[in-house]
Amino acid sequence: MTIPSLIKGKSEIVHGGGGPIPIVLSTRIRLARNLRGLPFPGWAKVAQKCEILAHASDTLGDVHSLKSAKFFNIEKLSDTEKHILVERHLISRELSESNHSAGVLVGRNQACSIMVNEEDHLRIQLLRNGFELDKAWRSIDTLDTKMEGRFDYAFCDELGYLTACPTNLGTGMRASVMMHLPGLFISNQMERVIRAVNQLGMVVRGLFGEGSDAIGSIFQISNQHTLGESEKEILARLSKVLLEIVKHECNARLLLVESDRLKLMDKIGRGFGVLCNSHLLNSKESMSLLSLMRFAVDLGMLPEENRALIDRLFMESQPGHVQIRLTGDSGSGERDFYRASLLRKAFSGLPELNFDILLDQDFVKLFPEGL
Repeated sequence: MTIPSLIKGKSEIVHGGGGPIPIVLSTRIRLARNLRGLPFPGWAKVAQKCEILAHASDTLGDVHSLKSAKFFNIEKLSDTEKHILVERHLISRELSESNHSAGVLVGRNQACSIMVNEEDHLRIQLLRNGFELDKAWRSIDTLDTKMEGRFDYAFCDELGYLTACPTNLGTGMRASVMMHLPGLFISNQMERVIRAVNQLGMVVRGLFGEGSDAIGSIFQISNQHTLGESEKEILARLSKVLLEIVKHECNARLLLVESDRLKLMDKIGRGFGVLCNSHLLNSKESMSLLSLMRFAVDLGMLPEENRALIDRLFMESQPGHVQIRLTGDSGSGERDFYRASLLRKAFSGLPELNFDILLDQDFVKLFPEGL
């Protein structure tokens, strides 16, 4: 598997389908693990990190469910290839900035990746399309058990799994979902939601995790604490919070349709027009416009079958994915031109927006009944 073949291949979060609650784009569970008797990557010498990388790349291939996976040495990848792995949520931005002795194993369908020598020796993550916390946990728990039979994990009876950062002690688990929240974002309610979520021990971040911006009305919500609770307790508490956010988003959408219907129609209509006719689009603007089009699908203004295309374009319009299709060291202007061409071609085949549905249909029917 090469980076170009990875782009062409099937991806769990790009081709997985909409899921029962389209507000939730994807689910991710990550486990932090370290090897007993070795310093954490931030303190390890180069020779020790090389030893860990070699041991991990050799040993992971012995795990039956990972036999078809591909190992990438970060040092051997170009900047563009690293950006693509970040954009596909297969590695962190921190790992992409590693200069040596770091790697990642990418599993079939890009549903699983294992980072080596990021903040911890091993960062195991499992991705699922839609709202699938329980399913993702069962899969990663099974994989972690198999790996524990081959790696000697650093573990303490009192503190649980030992990690480089104290906030990961205990279970070493971060569970998160990617949520599309245009109703709350457009109505300026996100700050209030973020404060409420923080008080419940959760954290809200942007599209690419810590330190990233919330572009395209996409937010990542995850647990903040890993010590003192079991994995199932963490998942149950997170799930309860997420379902509350879904309800608030549905209410915000309903209020927008009821009180600012014409402004909403105009905003979506202008966005559709730009996508159909623009010749220069940067990545931030394209994400905002695609967010509006996904919102249009949710509202019934575009047919449901267009959701998969829009979700795929979210990925394909990212800088790394655009750059790899261009020759040489292209500048931002060339990338913006290519991105606009890509989106213009895609939206030229879509039907006209159905504005009448907001004028004629019972508003409540536009939103999920129960969860």
